[in-house]
Amino acid sequence: MTEPGHGHDVIRLWPDGPPTVIEGVPDEAAYTVKAGLAEGLTFLRNISDPTLTVYTPPDGSANGIGIIVVPGGGWTINAWGHEGGDVAEWLVDHGYTAFVLKYRLQASHPDQEVFEASMAKIDAGLAAPLASKDKPRSIGQLISTDAYLEARAAAADDGRRAIEVVRERAADHGLRPDTIGMLGFSAGAFLIVDVALDPRAEQVAFIAPIYGGETQGAAVPADAPPLFTAVAQDDLLVKIVEGLHADWTAADRPAELHAFARGAHGFGMVHQGLPSDRWTDLFLAWVADVMG
Repeated sequence: MTEPGHGHDVIRLWPDGPPTVIEGVPDEAAYTVKAGLAEGLTFLRNISDPTLTVYTPPDGSANGIGIIVVPGGGWTINAWGHEGGDVAEWLVDHGYTAFVLKYRLQASHPDQEVFEASMAKIDAGLAAPLASKDKPRSIGQLISTDAYLEARAAAADDGRRAIEVVRERAADHGLRPDTIGMLGFSAGAFLIVDVALDPRAEQVAFIAPIYGGETQGAAVPADAPPLFTAVAQDDLLVKIVEGLHADWTAADRPAELHAFARGAHGFGMVHQGLPSDRWTDLFLAWVADVMG
């Protein structure tokens, strides 16, 4: 897995500072995940200076499509490994130009051990089995703090700015502004849906929110981009994702949903030998169809 920025161009989204500031965020830190699906991979936290890291295909292999990749992490971490850099490297292998978004996050404790203990409790809650009727229909049923709301709004600002930056630089990478899509995971999935529903943002060519995303009752625009989404039925967020797909199709916008029997939350690029491993092939086939 490529470390953030190592061997790749890095673009600061807000060279003069972002339009809003999340107060009290300690210094940015990278760390190695010690357990779970992402064990051994690099994650980031306490991000205040958002960036895009550019991954370009080898000469002669580019297909002319750019994808902004948005890792997840509950607006507290950036799952750079299996939902960021690893995704970008996979896309590059298939001819896509990838731009991994490192967006702003809410503050987390500067002491790594204290932080990891708090995250372990959150992860345990996400993994706890629930009957279908008891699973949340919105992310607000799981988290509704002021800090989360502030971070979610800041992250969406960064998402809109990322689209502007990539479009401004599209020609530098052999892309047209109308060939840029977005692929996000968990909190990153919510981010790209938030942006697609915001009239301040120009629509991208397609969006692929993976195991996340919601409309929060907002109307799906008449020009909303085609949507691809995938989730596992043993994921706590499965009903939220199913609701997103239903809202998109109710608005007569193209949408494709894959609800796998097993895979849990946060599978990203980690192959587990489970049905969810197939999402990558399905996504590539879908993008090829959407982009003609």
